[in-house]
This record gives sequence, C-alpha cells and structure tokens, in this order.
Amino acid sequence: MARTGRPRSFDADVALDKAMRLFWAEGYEGASLNELTETMGINRRSIYAAYGNKEELFRKAVDRYLEGPGAFVAEALTQPTARQVAETMLHGCADAYTTPGCPRGCLLVQSALACGPEGDPARADLAARRESGVAALRERFERAQREGDLPESADADGLARYLTAVGQGISVQATGGASREDLHRVADQALAAWPAD
Repeated sequence: MARTGRPRSFDADVALDKAMRLFWAEGYEGASLNELTETMGINRRSIYAAYGNKEELFRKAVDRYLEGPGAFVAEALTQPTARQVAETMLHGCADAYTTPGCPRGCLLVQSALACGPEGDPARADLAARRESGVAALRERFERAQREGDLPESADADGLARYLTAVGQGISVQATGGASREDLHRVADQALAAWPAD
C-alpha cells in the first residue's frame, strides 16, 4: 500500500500570495529563501515539497500575479475594439501599478531585469512572458485590421511594442513614485498617437 504524505499544515494559496508580494517588492534575487520562508510562514522543506525550488516558486508566483493584479492585460485583449484594448491596457497599468497596499510597478518588469547568473532563468522566463504579451497584442491588432476596426496601414507589431513599452514605462514611473493621476495622463498622451481611421 502506498504511503500518503501528511496533509499540509498551511494554505498553499495564501503562502503563494505572500511569495508573490515578496518577489514583487524585492525582485527575484532580492527575495532570499530565508525571507521567503519567514514571509510565507513555512520552512524550506515545505517550500520545496509544495512549490519546488526557488525558480519554480517564482514562476508560480508570476502565474498568480497574472491571474490577480496583472489580470487587466488579459481583460484588455477581450475588448471589442483595438482602441479599447489600448485604453484598457494603459489605464489598467496606471491603476494596477499604484494600487494601495501593493508594491508599486509591475512584477514582470521589475523583478528580474538586472540579475546575476543565478537569476538568468528567471530573467529569461520573464522576457519570454513579456514577448508573449507583445505577440498577443499583435495578433489582436491584426484581427482588428481584418475586421476593419484598425486601418490596414497600421503597423500591428509596432503598435503592440509601443503599448508594451509605454506600459513598462508606466511601471518604472510608478516605482519611482509617480502618482496615479500622472500615470493616467501618460496613458492619455500615448493614446493621442493612436492611428486615425
């Protein structure tokens, strides 16, 4: 008869939320295993058993971020027009990156931009996720062109990269202390360059 492990004495979702917030605030390398165990309220053995190593925990924390505080990006892609996609995304950045009680900025932008060799896998994972976001926006804008919602002359890839770059800039500005109102003004300014019909 196979032995079953002891039931967990902690809530894995709550602990993962705590890890997500720590990675968001401190970055991949800034969040040490000691700090993670203290913040999550569990020991290293429990972290490894429930989530894998630090890198796997980080990936799960990023997934949690995208399902929670970063969910506005997926919501933006469902908007009925390309312009509404852009508005929802950029104004979503301004709101999400300045939410009271949360770390400022975007976990995907800040947490592993500058890493030593140990953090290379985390940095590569985030770069791939960001590029995947660009691809999703590009595909949405190509669809908008096919539907006649976006001019054929528009550069779908250029627009996707532009919006992504503005969103990342909003993250950096938020981390530096810019107000939510200032960041909404940045979003409006960027949207003023939207292609005319």
